[in-house]
Amino acid sequence: MIQAITHGFLLALGLILPLGAQNVFVFNQGANHKSIRKALPVVITAGICDTLLITLAILGVSLLLIELPVLQLALYFVGIIFLLYMAWSLWHEKSANSNAHPPMSAKKQIGFAVSVSLLNPHAIMDTIGVIGTSAALYSGNHKLAFAVATIGVSWIWFISLAVAGKLLGRFDSSGRYIEILNKVSAIIILIVIFIIMKNVVGILSSLI
Repeated sequence: MIQAITHGFLLALGLILPLGAQNVFVFNQGANHKSIRKALPVVITAGICDTLLITLAILGVSLLLIELPVLQLALYFVGIIFLLYMAWSLWHEKSANSNAHPPMSAKKQIGFAVSVSLLNPHAIMDTIGVIGTSAALYSGNHKLAFAVATIGVSWIWFISLAVAGKLLGRFDSSGRYIEILNKVSAIIILIVIFIIMKNVVGILSSLI
């Protein structure tokens, strides 16, 4: 049991630590809002989405994506569209400390969090390929412990990111550095899109 929990914890931590669109967005929203409470929509949505993906991966349902290249392509194209819009929005978003238009509403946070979590093909394939495969090593209560550990890491991580972003926001009373962060976040998402497009080219090449 301890081995399954440790394995799940370290595996999930290793997957979630790299700077990606989801992490950037959660941190960004923590920094852009005046209180953590206003950033809760993105934290809760990201946590629920990760819980769903990890559960599907552990149950083996999401392995269908690996077997259906056409479905992968559809996911990639939809994901690219959402990420492009997200990058554009973050580039133009202002800090809560700014006198310009207010930061993202709860509804917009939820929509973007869903898109960056469930429509981010790179993250989905990592979850399926790594967590799903590793979960196959366990059964019964050991698999449940593995699942709880991996899901727990996601929730703790997203809460920590939002809090870290909020701490940064407190030191930036003018909102200037937060707006720079917004633009850096947009650029990182564009880099993620570039990586996704390389994957699309790879799939298309294998189908032709």
